[in-house]
Amino acid sequence: MTDVFWAFVIASMLLLAGKLVRSRVRVLQALFLPSSIVAGAIALLLGPEVAGRIAGLANGSEGALAHGLFPEAVLDAWSQMPGLLINVVFAALFLGKTIAPPKEIWRDAGPMVVHGQIIAWGQYVIGLLLLLAVLAPVWNLNPLAGALIEISFEGGHGTAAGLAGTFRELGFEDGADLALGLATVGGVAGVLIGTVLVNWAVRRGHLTPPGAAPQPEQEQLAEHEERELPEAQERAEKHLIDPLSVHLGYIGAAIGLGWLLHYGLMELERWTWVALRGPELMRHIPLFPLAMIGGVIIQIVLDRTGRARRIDRKLVNRISGASLDLLIVSALATISLAALGTHIGPFLLLALAGIAWNLLAFFLLAPRLFKENWVPYGLANFGQCMGMTVIGLLLIRMTDPQNRTGAMHSFGYKQLLFEPVVGGGLFTAASLPLIAQFGPVPILVLTAGIMVGWLIFGYVKFWR
Repeated sequence: MTDVFWAFVIASMLLLAGKLVRSRVRVLQALFLPSSIVAGAIALLLGPEVAGRIAGLANGSEGALAHGLFPEAVLDAWSQMPGLLINVVFAALFLGKTIAPPKEIWRDAGPMVVHGQIIAWGQYVIGLLLLLAVLAPVWNLNPLAGALIEISFEGGHGTAAGLAGTFRELGFEDGADLALGLATVGGVAGVLIGTVLVNWAVRRGHLTPPGAAPQPEQEQLAEHEERELPEAQERAEKHLIDPLSVHLGYIGAAIGLGWLLHYGLMELERWTWVALRGPELMRHIPLFPLAMIGGVIIQIVLDRTGRARRIDRKLVNRISGASLDLLIVSALATISLAALGTHIGPFLLLALAGIAWNLLAFFLLAPRLFKENWVPYGLANFGQCMGMTVIGLLLIRMTDPQNRTGAMHSFGYKQLLFEPVVGGGLFTAASLPLIAQFGPVPILVLTAGIMVGWLIFGYVKFWR
């Protein structure tokens, strides 16, 4: 516990350092990189991968700075933190939010759900095709690499770090480092390319020049301080705010319920599928997507019993945000640059392929699925599928700062029908054990079929 305590203290100090560096470096502000990513980069530079290697070269052997400026015990604690904190982030996703009826969600966000689903399943298709055509034949890369684009781009840093244990368990330890690297590339590229797309849309007449969102608001977005819609946050504004400990209790209950669901599914699998000599799959699925389901169940129960207003969404956001910040710092601090260097060819190819697919989905699908205001709607999904939901929010604010198009409202509703499955949901977590057990070809057929199914549905229902 002493090691954990000091790991937390040092990570918190790094977050403060990241905030100070970000406030003084305009490039980092222009890229809207959160302080947690800056802090993680600082930790990486001061850790064994950079400072430690430099010290080793200077001394000719491993010396006092072999682990950089951090004790080995702290690095060990950091390596375990992402897999634990991701459960807090996902358990809090829907706590304090009104779970609208599916019919209402679909009415307001149907085209955005279809567009997002096509992009997400297409990322699997592109990744698996690349694996079969190039990555496996040329570089002999592990088949799990076929899921890296969706895990990193659609899932982001949190999902990539949360699945590190699954990567290790299935024999592809470098996969976690590649996923974190791809998530970082996706986040930076999402802001840069998204800004270019906004200017392109203005020049082509697809978008009225909106003017930039206020700087304080942009800073809030960049620091992950506004993950939800204002409407969702304002519900508890005039009501008694429960203490932090009570809200931690709700999140703990969601995680506990997720654990029970996980245990029950493993037992069900053992008495049915495994009894018929099928392979074990559920034990490879991490806890965090089921913790998210646990949070949804608790929120529904609170809604039905009239106790939903006991949860303050803003306070839940603060708990989730702090967990995500610590998660990102610890994950980036322990990333292996050697793994990225070893797989630099596949890494660059996956990054370029993911970006190309996301751009294709924006230019070809968004104008046809959204009857009007297709740019802010399409950019919302583009930003999210590049690695961070906050980039989607940022691009909406850049194109529609007054929220006149309804894109912000639809984007919030979309998550209720999107995140439980992909983008860090159940299938994202299950994709790795499925590929490991059945091979990339059957999963390619499955994901391609689902993608085509959503494409056909979108054509019939929403095509202009």
